[in-house]
Amino acid sequence: MVSWSLRTSVVALACVSSALSARIQLPFIPLPSDAAKHRQDVKDIFLTSWNAYKKLAFPHDDLTPISQTWTDGRNGWGASVVDALSTLVMLREIFNEAVNFTSKIDFTISHTADTASVFESTIRYLGGMLSAYELSGQKHPALVKQAEVLGHKLSAAWLEGNVIPFGQVNINTSTPTIQTSNIAEAGTLTLEWSRLAKYTGNDTFRALAENSVRKLINNPAPIPAFPPQGIDPSTGAPVGAYVTWGGGSDSYLEYLIKYARLTNTNDNIFADAWATAVDSSIHTLLRTSTVGDWTYLADLDDSGTIRHVGSHLACFMAGNWIMGGKLMNNNTIVDIGLKLNEGCWNTYASTATGIGPESFAFISKDGNFSGSTPSTSDVAFYNEHGFYITTDYYYMRPEVLESNFYAFRATGERKFYDRAASMINSVNKFLKTPTAVPAFAPIWDVDSTDSSDSAFIDDMESFWFAEVLKYLYLTFDDPNRFSLDKYVFNTEAHLFIAPAEKSSYGSGKRHVAPGPFKTKSGPLPAVSFAPKLPAEGPN
Repeated sequence: MVSWSLRTSVVALACVSSALSARIQLPFIPLPSDAAKHRQDVKDIFLTSWNAYKKLAFPHDDLTPISQTWTDGRNGWGASVVDALSTLVMLREIFNEAVNFTSKIDFTISHTADTASVFESTIRYLGGMLSAYELSGQKHPALVKQAEVLGHKLSAAWLEGNVIPFGQVNINTSTPTIQTSNIAEAGTLTLEWSRLAKYTGNDTFRALAENSVRKLINNPAPIPAFPPQGIDPSTGAPVGAYVTWGGGSDSYLEYLIKYARLTNTNDNIFADAWATAVDSSIHTLLRTSTVGDWTYLADLDDSGTIRHVGSHLACFMAGNWIMGGKLMNNNTIVDIGLKLNEGCWNTYASTATGIGPESFAFISKDGNFSGSTPSTSDVAFYNEHGFYITTDYYYMRPEVLESNFYAFRATGERKFYDRAASMINSVNKFLKTPTAVPAFAPIWDVDSTDSSDSAFIDDMESFWFAEVLKYLYLTFDDPNRFSLDKYVFNTEAHLFIAPAEKSSYGSGKRHVAPGPFKTKSGPLPAVSFAPKLPAEGPN
C-alpha cells in the first residue's frame, strides 16, 4: 500500500498544467526490422482460424475447433464475422464479404432460444458494426442500419422505466429478464450507444447508456467512486459490497476515462470518477508480493476483507491506467500502470507455455487470504514466481496483450515488442490444434505442454478475432496508422475515431457520491459466462 499523503495527491496531480498535451502515445516509435515478418505471422494465424471457421462453422457464431463443428452462443447472428469486422479492415482481407453477410443478418429475432446479453451484444455486434463503418470511411451505411435495428431491440432493457438496464433481453418478445446485474454489464455501453446516436440522429441511445453510468457514479460506494460489483436495475441500488477490477466490474471502470476521451465532454464527472476510483485503489487495493516485489490490485470482499487475488480479465487495468494517467498528465498513475503490467506479464513468463492463467493469487506483507488455502505445490510455485495459479486454463483472452500493447505505444520500450513476439511462438506451439482442419483453441492448463486433444477447450470465441489477434498485430504495425491518440478502443478492441485531444481530462478534484453506503445481498449473474467452461459465479 501507499501512504495517505500519496493517496491525497494522486487526483490532485491530474490536470496540473493546461500547457501539457494529453497524449498517450510516444511520438516516434521505431519498429525493429522483423516487424513485417511478425505482422505476417499474426495474419497467418488469423487466416488459419478464419478458414477453419468458414469451412466448419459459418454462418454460426463460433467454431468448436476440436469437434470441428459450431456453436451458437450469441443468438446465432454470426458473432465471429461481425466481431472480426474491424480487424479485417486492418488486415485488408475478406472485409467486403463480411460486410455483405452482416448487412443481411436478421437482428429482429434470436436464432436460438437464448435471451440476448445487452452487454455482449453491444460490445461485439454494435461495436463491430459501428467501428467498421467508421474505419471504412462510412462507405457501408447498411452497418448503421443494422446497428440501429439491434439497438432498438436491446433498448427493451429499459422497458420498465429503470435507469439501470437489465442485463438480458428476450429479442423475440422485446422484454427484459427481471434480475440483478453487475456494473460492467450496466456501465459498458456509452461508447457504442453514443456512436449509434451520432449516426442515427436518435440521441435517446446516448441518453440511456449515459444516464445509467451517471447513476452508478452517484451511488454511494464501499470506497470512494468505486461501486460494488452488483447492481439491482429495478431499484438502482447496489447488491453486495464486493470491489474488484476483475470481471463484473472491469469495463465499467474502463469506460469512465474512455468515454471522457471519445466525447471530449466538458462534464468532468466521468474522468473525475475514474481518477477517484484509481485513487481509492491505490490507497486500499494496491499490494506488492513478498516474492519478486510484483505489483497487484487485490479485491475487497463483501466483509471488507482484502482478497489477495488477480485475474486475466483484471489485467486490462494496466493499460487503462497507462491511458488514463497520460490523459491526466499524471505520471504517478502511469508508473503504477506500468508496474501492474509487469505483474500481469509475469504470469505469462512463469508458465511452461508462456501464456498466463485465468486467475491467480499472491502473498503480500499483510497476508495471503484469497478465500481458499494454498496447497504445498502452490506455495512452492509462489516462492519461485511471486504468484500461484488458482484457475489453470487460458481461454484466448486478450487483456495481458492489450496492456502490453498500451505499454509499448506509451514507452516505445523494446521489451514489450519482444513479449508480443514470444506470444506468437506460444500460440503456434501450444494453441494450434491436432485436427484435420487446422485451427487454434484455448487450453486447459497453461503450465502443461500436453498437445493431445484433451488438452484443448473446444471453443473459439469471437474475441480471438476481435481482440487477441488485433492487439498482437498492432504491436508490430506502424504506430501512426492506428494511433492511440487518434482512436479509442472499446472493450472488445473495436476502434472509434476520436477528436483531437484536450490539454487534460478531469478537474483534479475527487468525486465522492453523497450519503452513506448501504447495500443488500442477492444473486448476481455469472461473470464472463462461457458454456464450455466451469461456471464462474460472481466474486
